[in-house]
Amino acid sequence: MAGPKHTEQAGASSGPTVPTELAARLEAIGTGAYVVDAQGCIVAANARAAALLARPVERLIGQDAHDLLHRDLHGQPIARTQCAMRHAFLEGCPAQADRDYFARGDGVLLPIGWHITPYYVGQELTGTLVLFHASGRTVTSGPPVEEAGASLSELERLALLAETTTQLTSTLDVEEALDRLVRLVVPRLADWAVIDLITERDEVWRSAVVHGEGDRLTHLEELQGPMPPIPDESPMPLSRALRGVASTVAGPHTYQGEPDSGIAVEQRRLFEATGMHSAAIVPIRSTREVLGALTLGRTDKPLPFATADLPLLEDIARRAGLALDNARLYQRQRKVAETMQKHLLPQMPHVPHLRMTVRYLPAPHASQVGGDWYDAFPLSDGATALAVGDVVGHDLEAAAGMAQVRNMLRAYAWSQQDPPSRVVERLDRAVQYITEVTMATLLFARLERMEAGHWKLTWTNAGHPPPLMLSRDGVAEYLTGAHGILLGSSGAAPRVDATVTLPPGSTLVMYTDGLIEERGLSLDEGLQRLSRHAAALAHRPLDSFTDQLLRRVRPADNDDDVALLALRTPLHGEDDPMWTAQRRSGE
Repeated sequence: MAGPKHTEQAGASSGPTVPTELAARLEAIGTGAYVVDAQGCIVAANARAAALLARPVERLIGQDAHDLLHRDLHGQPIARTQCAMRHAFLEGCPAQADRDYFARGDGVLLPIGWHITPYYVGQELTGTLVLFHASGRTVTSGPPVEEAGASLSELERLALLAETTTQLTSTLDVEEALDRLVRLVVPRLADWAVIDLITERDEVWRSAVVHGEGDRLTHLEELQGPMPPIPDESPMPLSRALRGVASTVAGPHTYQGEPDSGIAVEQRRLFEATGMHSAAIVPIRSTREVLGALTLGRTDKPLPFATADLPLLEDIARRAGLALDNARLYQRQRKVAETMQKHLLPQMPHVPHLRMTVRYLPAPHASQVGGDWYDAFPLSDGATALAVGDVVGHDLEAAAGMAQVRNMLRAYAWSQQDPPSRVVERLDRAVQYITEVTMATLLFARLERMEAGHWKLTWTNAGHPPPLMLSRDGVAEYLTGAHGILLGSSGAAPRVDATVTLPPGSTLVMYTDGLIEERGLSLDEGLQRLSRHAAALAHRPLDSFTDQLLRRVRPADNDDDVALLALRTPLHGEDDPMWTAQRRSGE
């Protein structure tokens, strides 16, 4: 057992032996007092301590104070790791508690309040002074009736900590983690749970003030919201917890004096609004920083919190801190990924009389970016370029490769008024020497408006699933022509083009393989499922068509990205009722 770190002299000691002089000093103290050495053994005690503990002084000397005295509410020995006084002793810091229990020599359980501080005992020795007093009636046959069930057994504590770990580590959503934390401690340990979090801008936000009544939890939203800044030197419990200094037991009296900060004002308001008669306030820490504070309060439960309760609450808060930190990191990465994907995937251009819609769904168990992409942009000769591709992977590396391929394709297509096959041949060579892309597929097409409401589609396919064309009446046809090998292959045969005419009211669907591939099904079965559902939805407005198609066709256990581009040609004349309805609906 490590000794205290600091020394607080209580007078010089250079002549008599330490026990003799020390005993005289302790007798001058008007409450129970004893001193322990660096190993935690009692070296001196006063008569008041002997009377309170029903143990002669000579029976106290030399005994390990923790093993001899410390008990829980039920009179059972307390594990050293769960003892608040021992925690303070090892830290070598002054500490106090309003409620703990000592075992008397006659078998009676004595409720006490205590204060400890480092103490100079002479001859260059430093010990710890313990002052204690009786804080309630003694217990001879189990806990008082009004306190029964208020404390957890060691087995219940371990079960609660295990449940806390399981519950909090199984979600990466901050709000869900906070909700689970509240349900773990209310009403099991307290009637109230208050969570104050420190934001990324070092502001304090009171995220939850929750009251438990049976199985029902009530949020007091009027007490939630922004909090004043954390004071640097305040000794008040919440301020200390938010600085990560210490855990504390508090009550309404704690905040009755002149407030030293705005947080103290809010805490007084909290106690007044909730009626809490006792509260335990502990820091919520991650491995890197203090994330906030957890306050548990009691109104209906008559037993006040004791310092002995703090180690358990600190364990719970520590697990909550790790879970919250992981959730915050995940959400931060997710936000970065969403922003990146938003900028990587372009807005669709406006093409007169032509409707287009796009969707991107990331892999469920990966980041929010990946190698699947879509694109549409005007060409220098007035045609419209369409592209859907897939760079292998669904992470930032795949997204970076995708951006390179997409940007080079745009440059080649704009600068050279060539058919799609020639553009992709140039891209083949560039991909090999300029990028780190190892495998990719691409469907690249050119769309031109013709007379009589028809549109000409010319495309080339570099290892990509074939586009699907739907007539207005729901006849589905895969455009399987112009199929070639993967993008970036060298020494391959020249790429070819295929052309088809899209009649008025027809729909074209370009997509990536995440839409049709499913474990246990062949590729042909996936293509058949897509064409069947697409044909059934052909009469829907384009946005509804696209959303329903994704919902029906995308495999439930999909683990790949999905990019989809759908377009619909207008019926004869812009005044056609169907086209006009779509235009007005803002599809």
